[in-house]
Amino acid sequence: MAHATVYVGFTVPQLLRGASRIFPTHPALVVLRHSAFCYCTTNGTIKSKRKMDHLERTANNFRQEVISQAKVCGITNESETVKRLRLAIANKDFTFKAGQWVDFFIPGVSVVGGFSICSSPGLLEQEGILELAVKHTVHPPAHWIHTECTLDSEVALRVGADLHGYQEGKGNGYKMGTVKLYYSAKNTSELLFKKNILGLMNAFPGKITCRFHVTQQSSQICKELQPHVTEGRISEKDLEKHVSNDTLWYICGPPPMIESISKLLSNIGVPRNCVFFEKWW
Repeated sequence: MAHATVYVGFTVPQLLRGASRIFPTHPALVVLRHSAFCYCTTNGTIKSKRKMDHLERTANNFRQEVISQAKVCGITNESETVKRLRLAIANKDFTFKAGQWVDFFIPGVSVVGGFSICSSPGLLEQEGILELAVKHTVHPPAHWIHTECTLDSEVALRVGADLHGYQEGKGNGYKMGTVKLYYSAKNTSELLFKKNILGLMNAFPGKITCRFHVTQQSSQICKELQPHVTEGRISEKDLEKHVSNDTLWYICGPPPMIESISKLLSNIGVPRNCVFFEKWW
C-alpha cells in the first residue's frame, strides 16, 4: 500500500538522494513520501546538550570496511554558506546507496567529519564521482573545506548508514507514494538545489511537490520560484493538512528547529512513532 511521509528539516539532499533512482541528479523541509524510505532516522526527544563528535554520535551505526582515497576535482559555491565538493573516488569497490553519509578523513585534521552524500549512486557508477554539500561552521572538517580545501586536495572516505539490513522488497505490490517537501531558508539564495527540486516536480507531477519558505527575504523573488514560495516559517497550519494514518514525518535541521517542529506535530496529534529525525547534532 502506498502512503505518504513528511520531512521537516534544513537540508535538501535527503529528497534528492531518495529520488535518485528515479530521477538522477540538501532551510527546513517537510516531505511526504513512501514509507519504504523510512531509514537513517531516529525518533524521540533531544535531551542532551553536550556536543558529541561525528564518530561518537554514530558509533552504533553500520559502516563499510572500505576506506577509499579521493581527490577533490571540483568546488562550487552553492550559496554564501554552502560549498559543493566534487570528489573523484580512487577505489572501484567503493559504493553507496541513496540515504547514506561518509566519514570524511582529512590529512592533518584529527577530527573526522560526517557529511551526507548529495549526488546519486548513478554518478559514482558512471563517472567515479561523489558530491557533498557542506555548510560553513567552525567544526574542523567543515572549516577546512571552506578555508583550506583546493582542487587536487586528497582525503579519504568511508560509507556509513543507519539503513544497514534494509532491503527493498521486490514483487510485493510496492506502489510509489507521494512526497510533499516544505523547505525553509533565510532567503532564496540559500535554497540549495532548488532547480533540481523544480525538475523533480515537473518530472513527477502530483507525486513530488514542494513549498519553499523564506524567513528573511529582502530582494524580489524570481518568477520561476514565485508560485512555490511562502514568506514566513513553516507553521502548524501548514502541517495539519497532511495528518493521516498513512503519513510519516521526517525532520532534518538543527536541534532547536527539530524540537520546535516535533512540538507542532505533537500538538496536531501526530503519534511519536511516526516522527523521525536524523542524528546530526
